[in-house]
Amino acid sequence: MAENILILDGGMGRELARIGAPFKQPEWSALALMASPRHVRQVHDSFIAAGAQVITTNSYAVVPFHIGAETFQQRGRELAALAGRLARQAADAAPAPVRVAGSLPPVLGSYRPDLFTRAAAEPILRVLIEALSPSVDLWLAETQSAVAEVELVRDLLAGDTRPLWLSFTLQDELDERANAHLRGGESVSDAARAAIRLGAAGLLFNCSRPEVMSAAVAKARDVLSRQGAAIAIGVYANAFEPQDNQRGANDGLSQLRADTHPEGYLQWANQWAAQGATLIGGCCGIGPEHIARLARAFSARDA
Repeated sequence: MAENILILDGGMGRELARIGAPFKQPEWSALALMASPRHVRQVHDSFIAAGAQVITTNSYAVVPFHIGAETFQQRGRELAALAGRLARQAADAAPAPVRVAGSLPPVLGSYRPDLFTRAAAEPILRVLIEALSPSVDLWLAETQSAVAEVELVRDLLAGDTRPLWLSFTLQDELDERANAHLRGGESVSDAARAAIRLGAAGLLFNCSRPEVMSAAVAKARDVLSRQGAAIAIGVYANAFEPQDNQRGANDGLSQLRADTHPEGYLQWANQWAAQGATLIGGCCGIGPEHIARLARAFSARDA
């Protein structure tokens, strides 16, 4: 890819709903694992065909917050392992090299750093890590709202030599100095320093408005550069209407904005790349057609 851009996949949940997979709240994307795994494989294949070089396991919703404590206790390990195998099989069948990222979500609730405690999160994360481990090439702690969440992930992965990418979700608006902040209130500088301290291979920003991403990338690049840290920076934004970026994960489906069509999303991606992002994909509402447009655009620049 041009400018060393690595193309990530897009949002699993919305694509499952679009292709007719079983899909409802609160189970969200985990329901397809339970009722129709072939649809999960179909989505992975679609993103690979679009040009994704990294696909993410469909393990984001395999947590008690979505499937319930009883189901997680009974089937959490099984479902997470299935999510890993489906992604691995899709990657292994791809005509070109594709890596599998093991999704480690905010296990106590998206956008809810106030619910996080190490004691409650640790046993859930242990199940996900152990179940996904045979299938993944790298780890992706994604949609994290606070540094404490990724510190726990790093602790639980102690001794695992595979790359760790840390991906944070951001507040909807920049502050008065045009700085971005994590949803838990910490600064992007805090996140960048944590990425260095924790030995991360990637620092990403996801599941946030496209408008706030450039500021985050620029600040991250500045901090990492000043520290001489060779950490890749990435972005995969969502396509939610602004008012729906505050919606709780189980509060119904968010509305998708009209200006994040493939061409519109590419314009945002160009800005992120110009600021120094080298890992680019999409989150909720960003489908294979968006990823295909990114892949065509960035590969054309390398021709």
